[in-house]
Amino acid sequence: MRSLKIEALRALTDRIIGGYRLKPEDPEVQELLTQPLAELQQEAGRLQKHFCGNHVDFCTIINARSGRCGENCKYCAQAACHHTGCEEYGFLSKEEVMKTAKADQDAGANRFAMVTSGRALTGSDFEKALDIYRAMKKDLTIDLCASHGIISREQFRRLREAGVTSYHHNIETSRRYFPQICTSHTFDDRIRTIKAAQAEGMCVCSGGIIGMGETWQDRLDMAFTLQSLGIESIPINALMSIPGTGMEGRKPLPAEDILRTIAIFRFINPTANIRLAAGRKLLPQNGATALLAGASASITGNMLTTSGTTIKEDMEMLKELGLTNH
Repeated sequence: MRSLKIEALRALTDRIIGGYRLKPEDPEVQELLTQPLAELQQEAGRLQKHFCGNHVDFCTIINARSGRCGENCKYCAQAACHHTGCEEYGFLSKEEVMKTAKADQDAGANRFAMVTSGRALTGSDFEKALDIYRAMKKDLTIDLCASHGIISREQFRRLREAGVTSYHHNIETSRRYFPQICTSHTFDDRIRTIKAAQAEGMCVCSGGIIGMGETWQDRLDMAFTLQSLGIESIPINALMSIPGTGMEGRKPLPAEDILRTIAIFRFINPTANIRLAAGRKLLPQNGATALLAGASASITGNMLTTSGTTIKEDMEMLKELGLTNH
């Protein structure tokens, strides 16, 4: 498989800046897989600079209801079919969520998300979530994001009315590979949920996990599915395999593969926020180099079931890189 000459890669970058969007059948797409990484990162950085400027979007999450999930996603510590010793608890109190959201806001985060385990948040727990979102909307200035599974259009309408502006719902991988990681719901269930959120005027944050045994073609297919959905925020998680899950013992991806994925996603989705998520610690300087080579956003603070990075450390890193989240 050949790669593009640097002049041809620069020309491709210029075409994308001029409005062209890559298609799955374009020969250049396959050539990005073998492009020298430094060249690819340099041009991904140029695209990022053009479309995102010096801005980096920082979001934080709180695990608002944990464990005992009836779905069977192979990578997940919270699936009831896995025995991971992950913490299990019901919906957190309004006071606890508000306290965390205010601390994250004061530390400089741009947005805050409540994430809940389970196929869908319904019934009294959904009402609790709405009540907390309304309170955050009233008392805080941080943007509100939600991640509550496969919910209905009516629920999206109510979330929007409560002050939520974006919804997180990963497609996780390619359509081809999805049945290898989850059989309790389908790829189309995920797509339908995303479209329902968009129909209610929400910005959707959707990406996936790499390092689960998928091929490079699966990664490309995932990027093009996200492109076709018009996704504006794309988290890229590198699998941190958790003992007791269906991914136990799987070796972490080399940093080069993660960095190449981020750069390629920038070429395919040039205007989106490509977001560093789980697995940042696998990258050089905890992801600092990636934030200059395609990634324009990051989850900060703690992850769901793996430890993250403190917001303060991330704010200092931005300063050193000459970037800003304001």
